[in-house]
Amino acid sequence: MLNTLESLFNLARERKKTPVDGSYTNKLLSDKSLSKKKVLEEINELIEAVDNNSNKIHEAADVLYHLIMYLEANDINIEDVLTELDKRKK
Repeated sequence: MLNTLESLFNLARERKKTPVDGSYTNKLLSDKSLSKKKVLEEINELIEAVDNNSNKIHEAADVLYHLIMYLEANDINIEDVLTELDKRKK
C-alpha cells in the first residue's frame, strides 16, 4: 500500500528532473495554477461522491494523486509533512 504512494512521489520527482512531452503529470508539475485548480476540483468531487455514496474510491484516488503533484510542484517535501505529522502525536 505505501509502495504505491512512494511510487507516485518518485514519479513526480523523476518527471520534475526529466520531463516527458505530453505528460499530464508534467503539466501539473509545471503549471502551479493548474495544479491548485485540480486539487480544489478533486476535493469537491470527493465531497460530492461521499455525500452521494458513489465513486468515493475513484475520487479519493484522484485527490491523492493531484495533492502529491501539487506538493511536488510547490517544493513541499512529503518527508517534511510526515515529520510534522509525527510531531503532532499525543
